[in-house]
Amino acid sequence: MADRLSHPIHSVAVGHGARDARRIVFLHGLFGRGKNFTRIASGLEPDAQSLLVDLPNHGQSGWTAGIDYRELADDVAEHLRTDFAADGPVDVVGHSMGGKVAMVLALRHPDLVRRLVVIDISPVEAVRARGEFQHLLDSLATVDLAAIERRTDAGKQLREAIPDDTVRGFLLQNLKREDDGFRWEPNLELLRSELPTIMGFPDMGDVSYRGPVLWIAGERSGYVTRDDEPAMRALFPRTVRMTVHGAGHWVHAEKPDEVIAALRSFLLAG
Repeated sequence: MADRLSHPIHSVAVGHGARDARRIVFLHGLFGRGKNFTRIASGLEPDAQSLLVDLPNHGQSGWTAGIDYRELADDVAEHLRTDFAADGPVDVVGHSMGGKVAMVLALRHPDLVRRLVVIDISPVEAVRARGEFQHLLDSLATVDLAAIERRTDAGKQLREAIPDDTVRGFLLQNLKREDDGFRWEPNLELLRSELPTIMGFPDMGDVSYRGPVLWIAGERSGYVTRDDEPAMRALFPRTVRMTVHGAGHWVHAEKPDEVIAALRSFLLAG
């Protein structure tokens, strides 16, 4: 991992939990960071201790020269083996891009994954989403960082291109203030150039993950469709699918109580 990343993966543990508490790893989506799952992790205490991971090219984790889901999964696996999963398998929850990393992690390192939860993404190319994320990345690249004195200045620059206050606010969390001004924490240049790879899914061959899988979809999202089910069940034959009513793509942010209840039932009850 050290040879690929500019510096190691950053993660934060939430909750101490009892000796027999479940250990759950959360992997965020594009533009996200580990702390996006703080509300969910807190809702699982004291029955679980959670690890909130900043994926490479996001948050405080290192940058890479390219994007490959196999390498990202291997980087996460190495990070987990050194500490959080050193004593045995953990549960893994991934949303969107993080869901793809989580799926590849389970397929390449099944010994690390006790149970898997995939939130609003499928192991196929996300054709419908590519234009949306291209627009968001292009919009962030237009912000004149030298001209802003506070995060709200960047918000004003983005208001026309990204009129949704919630989406704009979520993206602006990625602005970091430093002594000489602001910078974007994610590797925007790489994410823009590698967007086709991010929206795709690698050919995993004939492997499959035999552990239990919960596949959560947002009712108002198009990222999980009936056409995706054959690919999902070929790789993850023990998949149970559920839909969160009224939720879009950011299911855990829009409906945290429903997601917490689902995770408690699937990860903590058994």
